[in-house]
This record gives sequence, C-alpha cells and structure tokens, in this order.
Amino acid sequence: MRPAVRHAEAGDAGQVAELIATAFAELRVVRYLVPERRERRRVIAASYRILVDHAIEHGEVHLIDDGPAAAVWFPAVPPSSPPSGYDRRLGEATGEWADRFRALDTLFASHRPAEPCHYLAFLAVHPDCQGQGLGTALLRYQHARLDGLPAYLEASDPRNRDLYTRNGYQGRGTFALPDGTVFWPMWRPAGAP
Repeated sequence: MRPAVRHAEAGDAGQVAELIATAFAELRVVRYLVPERRERRRVIAASYRILVDHAIEHGEVHLIDDGPAAAVWFPAVPPSSPPSGYDRRLGEATGEWADRFRALDTLFASHRPAEPCHYLAFLAVHPDCQGQGLGTALLRYQHARLDGLPAYLEASDPRNRDLYTRNGYQGRGTFALPDGTVFWPMWRPAGAP
C-alpha cells in the first residue's frame, strides 16, 4: 500500500519541527550546532520551527499519513526571503549557539545555485520508520509536481546523499563547516526521471 502524502497546515508545524529534530538529532551537523546534548533537541526543534512555519506560509510542507515523514520545500524563486524577524527569532531559539546557526546559514547561502530551482530544506523520517521508502515517496511526490524546474538540496550524511542519488540528484562537490562537517550540494536536473 502506498503511503498517503498530505500538505501540512499551520497546526502541523510543531509536529513537523519535532520530527525533524528527532530524525536529525544524531547528525554530525546537529552535534556541531548544539554541542550540549541535554539542550540539543529543544534548541534544534525551535530553530527548525522557524523554517517550517515559513515554508507552510511561503513554500510547501508534505507529510506522510499521520506524520512519520516530512519534506520541507521552498519554491523556485531566487533569492528566497528569510522569515520575518529571522535573526531575532533565531537568536531567541538558539541562544549561545546562534552564531553557529548563522555560520551554517551563510555557508548554505554561499553555495546555493543562482538559477531557479525548487529547494528541499529538510527531508526527515522518524528513526523507527527509516528504510521503509517514506523518504522516497515524499521525493517522488514533489518531483512529479516540479513543473519542469530543477531541484536542489544539501545532503548532510552519506546515507542521505545516496538516497538522493537514487532519486536523480547529482553531486556538485562538497563544502564543510569549520569543524570539518561535510555537506554534499546536490542538483536534480529538470525533467530527470
């Protein structure tokens, strides 16, 4: 049976941010952003909530069924504007680690392509549900709706990079945070199968 994809609404934003925080909690980038393990989940969920709220209003957030997987997309109009009051809200959400989040934002912005493309900010699958094809289902759902435009993302883990490669994305080199955490920018050409 195929998983059902639905569009998230404002009332889903907290659940989506928590899902992303849970799915990403052990990624190297998250450990860099919030070194204090006891604070990590709360801080990253609060930071993701800012972007999820923004995507619900100005992009698209897709959920599988009751929410074990989610994708957060922004439309193909460069440059995308940040959420209202973003720097202040980010500082409130991330506290003493705000500069690390700002450094990551700057790094991402400096590598983002100038040409119009749909941007996948987050693809998250609950750890208990990984390996069941939910991430692929969310990718296929959006790929069928791209209107002939390409898509872009930054993979933060080799396993994720491989998932995207299987779904038509091509690597565009790498870049890294100051601690050596590597990202793989990836591009899915228009019309890719």
